Amino acid sequence: MFLLGLTSLAQTVAPPTPALLIRPAAVFDGETLHPGWAVLTEGSTIKAVGPAAQLTAPAGARILELPGLTLLPGLIEGHSHLLLHPYNETSWNDQVLQESEALRVARATAHAHRTLEAGFTTVRDLGSEGAGYADVGLKQAIDRGLIPGPRMVVATRALVATGSYGPKLLSGFDVPQGAQEADGVDGIIRAVREQIGKGADVIKVYADYRWGPNEPSRPTFSQDELNLIVQTARSAGRPVVAHASTPEGMRRATLAGVQTIEHGDAGTPEIFKLMKQRGVALCPTVAAGDATSQYRGWRKGQDPEPERIQQKKQSVKAALQSGVALAYGGDVGVFAHGDNLREAELLVQEYGFTSLQALRGFTSANARIFQLSDRGSIRPGLLADLVAVAGDPTKDIKALRQVRLIVKGGVVVKEQE
Repeated sequence: MFLLGLTSLAQTVAPPTPALLIRPAAVFDGETLHPGWAVLTEGSTIKAVGPAAQLTAPAGARILELPGLTLLPGLIEGHSHLLLHPYNETSWNDQVLQESEALRVARATAHAHRTLEAGFTTVRDLGSEGAGYADVGLKQAIDRGLIPGPRMVVATRALVATGSYGPKLLSGFDVPQGAQEADGVDGIIRAVREQIGKGADVIKVYADYRWGPNEPSRPTFSQDELNLIVQTARSAGRPVVAHASTPEGMRRATLAGVQTIEHGDAGTPEIFKLMKQRGVALCPTVAAGDATSQYRGWRKGQDPEPERIQQKKQSVKAALQSGVALAYGGDVGVFAHGDNLREAELLVQEYGFTSLQALRGFTSANARIFQLSDRGSIRPGLLADLVAVAGDPTKDIKALRQVRLIVKGGVVVKEQE
């Protein structure tokens, strides 16, 4: 009887989420700003949106008056590593080799909270970087309400060609790697299926990388191997994303049919044209290079721009001119979690984007590219993942730093006077 009583308590149904009627100064619906609009949520989803005078709060609803604030969809981070922390704190090698998985998960729990507090209600987390399937457990803990954090799309271990990734030591001994090595038909099929079986929402592949510590990046997987990775993942309903910075690595990944190419540092007009033709998006991650260049001694604003930054600006300019679809994410983890807006601010301040472009990018564009059809816009039936900020982020992207309200699944998780 005592055991039955415990079971009964464990199965107690949580009280229903009260409806919310949110009345901000304006609503950005993922595409357009609408002054004077309001949003009604019911349960975990959006019930109605439109002119405030046309929306009535049902019995028991909570009314939130938000004068001076803009309500927008919860932001979507396109490239994150919650299990990493900034490289100027601890090098990537040392994180992979010397930090225990328990420590890394504990730290990632704090990272998840900071990310949510910054207004990002979804992250695409592209690799656990030597922490195995810990990202799957982190996602489960968030989904079950054990810890606060964003909704996660996880890539688990990621795939690399044998010998191409790291850490690399000169000792001649094998050491734990930051991703899963796989080669050839049998090895690739087994690795892709294993990651999917363990909980991967997306498969990440390193289409090029540095074979040696002082070498430039070069292609890793053959065209046939990349084709097989995409084919195997696609048959299980999973997209593939590719780390690629060289024209040849990008070309092979594009021809294989990946969803996005991450970084694309040396992308050319020809490659971007091919990507557009094939429906492959680019996630340029400009904040990562900006951060690592400063870690290596670049005094931004004082010293000339490093060649890497100059090349990045040229490639992003070529991508914009080509019309290739852009995904938005900073490679957070290279720099601090919670500072996710660094990517948007750099794109606006240094790469020729408008605030509206960046805002659409981190909401509706990311949702569309990542095939997250239940979020990224404010429309009836979509998830009630909402953020309110002071000011107008369509005109000044820095307004996104002024988060005053966060709603996730219809539940208020942050509220500030």
